[in-house]
Amino acid sequence: MMSRWQWLLRQMVRQIWFRTTLFSVLAVLTALIAIWSKPLIPTDMPAKIGSDAVDNILGIIASSMLAVTTFSLSTMVSAYSAATSNVTPRATKLLIEDSTTQNALATFIGSFLYSLVAIIALATGLYGAEGRVVVFIVTIGVIVVIVVMLLRWINHLSRLGRVGETTDRVEAATRAAVEDRREAPCMRARELRDEGMIPSGARAIHAEAIGYVQHIDVKALSRIAKEGRSTVYVTALPGSFADPSRPLAWVEGSESEERIDEWRTAFSIADHRSFDQDPRFGFCVLSEIASRALSPAVNDPGTAIDVIGRGVRLLALWQEPPNADDEDDVTYERVYVPRIQLADIFEDFFSPIARDGAAMMEVSLRLLKGLRTLARLGDAEMLATAQVHARLAFKRADAVLTLDEEKERLAALAQEIMSIGRGTAL
Repeated sequence: MMSRWQWLLRQMVRQIWFRTTLFSVLAVLTALIAIWSKPLIPTDMPAKIGSDAVDNILGIIASSMLAVTTFSLSTMVSAYSAATSNVTPRATKLLIEDSTTQNALATFIGSFLYSLVAIIALATGLYGAEGRVVVFIVTIGVIVVIVVMLLRWINHLSRLGRVGETTDRVEAATRAAVEDRREAPCMRARELRDEGMIPSGARAIHAEAIGYVQHIDVKALSRIAKEGRSTVYVTALPGSFADPSRPLAWVEGSESEERIDEWRTAFSIADHRSFDQDPRFGFCVLSEIASRALSPAVNDPGTAIDVIGRGVRLLALWQEPPNADDEDDVTYERVYVPRIQLADIFEDFFSPIARDGAAMMEVSLRLLKGLRTLARLGDAEMLATAQVHARLAFKRADAVLTLDEEKERLAALAQEIMSIGRGTAL
């Protein structure tokens, strides 16, 4: 499991300013390196390669990169607005963290700063004839990088902010969280099967802020528990809404106020949910995409059907058994963490789509087919959960559809799902 500081570092690296700053510093250092490289250049080389042309080249780069950066920023804002309107605001964060977009902006701004610093150094005479050779060679390399990035950026712009591309990103982020949790259902800790396992004398750890739990540093919890010879029972998983009245965890053992603060800092709380340790959030965002597509203003059942297929694919992945090396691998003996309940994921994903798509035969049909697939592929828990939602989905559709033929078709499919295993009749 990732520690809190590793997680915070990952969040910082994903920010657009980080990569842009890194490229900018590198660009400035590249522009200044010619000052120290002058002694390495033969005195007759400047005349051979015509390094005097570097002034004009740097001027072109400086003016063009400023324009390209401005255009790219306006395009990004438009793409984010389109994703907010056509997909869901919760998916915009993934677009902001897109590495291709960040690399493009960082390259353009870095190239602008490189040319600006080089022009200033040339005007002050810091380079000399030999230094101009270094600047000329480096500038050719910068031009190659700019051309390659421009070609990638043009190709990327054709997809940025589109519904399909954004949905792909949400699925990928959800898949990563599902795989992590599938390999470590209890985050390498012992399983807290129910809150009845918590000793009566345990002390509650409350949050000081109101927001969502984004990350739990299970390693830190284990370290603190070992130091204090305590046992901690986590009750607020990532994605839970925390407030001062709801315990984040319970600790068995004598704990001072200073130690309580240490327990509390292992829980990262923010205003919004995060995809990293919260697979349910990914399913919620996918469900939001489908619900928005089914709204009268959008009326795009094809997107909803596409999202159902993605959800079924992710739930089938959730059903796969973990690797043999990871199964029952308990690293943190003094920490108890509950599993994510499969019924909660089904509720997050299928219920909103079944509600909003009940009046559309094609959506209800695809939804029941997806549930049938999960019922056949899953274990007893997934079978029972799929049957519950199949019954509810059919009832929703039956209440609003007008054609008897459509109702009969859905009823036959729902009955087929209920007959799998030891299902009961409708």
